[in-house]
Amino acid sequence: MVGGGQLSRMTQQAAIALGQSLHVLAVSPTDPAALVTPNVTIGHHTDLEALRAFASSCDVMTFDHEHVPNEHLRTLVAEGFAVHPGPEALIHAQDKLVMRNRLAEMDVPIPAYAEVKTVSDVTQFGEKHGWPVVLKAARGGYDGKGVWMVPSSGEALVTELLEAGTPLLVEERVDMTRELAAVVARSPFGQGAAWPTVETVQSNGICVEVLAPAPSLSEDLAQEAQELALRIASTLGVVGVLAVELFETSSGLVVNELAMRPHNSGHWTIEGSGTSQFEQHLRAVLDYPLGSTDPVAPVVVMANVLGARSTPDMGPDERVHHLFARYRDVHVHYYGKAERPGRKIGHVTVLGEDLAEVRRRARFAADWLATGAWPDGYDVHGGK
Repeated sequence: MVGGGQLSRMTQQAAIALGQSLHVLAVSPTDPAALVTPNVTIGHHTDLEALRAFASSCDVMTFDHEHVPNEHLRTLVAEGFAVHPGPEALIHAQDKLVMRNRLAEMDVPIPAYAEVKTVSDVTQFGEKHGWPVVLKAARGGYDGKGVWMVPSSGEALVTELLEAGTPLLVEERVDMTRELAAVVARSPFGQGAAWPTVETVQSNGICVEVLAPAPSLSEDLAQEAQELALRIASTLGVVGVLAVELFETSSGLVVNELAMRPHNSGHWTIEGSGTSQFEQHLRAVLDYPLGSTDPVAPVVVMANVLGARSTPDMGPDERVHHLFARYRDVHVHYYGKAERPGRKIGHVTVLGEDLAEVRRRARFAADWLATGAWPDGYDVHGGK
């Protein structure tokens, strides 16, 4: 797996159970996966020679991020290395303009969009589709980075980005009711599997919660999201996990983004599904039969642990100790990252039957692990 982040770290846990040895290409020996994986090579994902040497030591190469240059991957495939997902598929997760163009050809519901070459491209688009508009870097953005809400012409911002060589596109601002995600997997054989459609809750461009299954979502719309994701995976030739981020609108579903790897919206599957997204990704890239995606509880909530604005008085271990003393049923995943404000340093998962109660416990647990402080108004003996 190219990349030593938390996705690779959690994939290592799944590899152990399958009797596989996960070889990780990490930038630093302190990367989250490098701290727990014995088979680590230190090298950069933009270095073709490092990638070639790494691929030579593996049966199959896959990724925990989309930032490997596509031309390098094409070279490796031409040289006979197994790369999943392949560069022809992965380009749609690497370049938003390529993705939008291809989805439009497939008649997939997407926002109105246009490539941006000049400031007037944004101005004309806004005048046609209405302000504000969404300006996006075509490559490299994640967790809200590389996305700007432009209330009017945005001349200064657009000029600055274009002069810096940033490839851009502009999209209409979608009038949505909430955000959803459909996470699926596909094997080289062509087998597909889909988890229940989930709701993702965002704050400042970062996912803070995942509710599985998406509450109050009609069965027809949930199935439509799954079938749409499976169609995209098949048409693009994806091998591995594909996450399709969606907007739910009054007129139906709209595709926002694609990710061809394990995804934050699928972390709930570790404890909440018959097969986790990490095991499923390995099964797919190894061309094993895919596992069950059935949930194991009526409600599953995942909450991200985001670094606090100030350093907590308690260390991480002490925070976990007190959390487990209060809530024995909370599943904790720390990523081995240094704590910085707003940084994803872990997540928690809670299973149950009542959405409001499960969500309350998950949000409290995540807040506590982040800050080491009781939320305002929280009764330590029984909740709000």
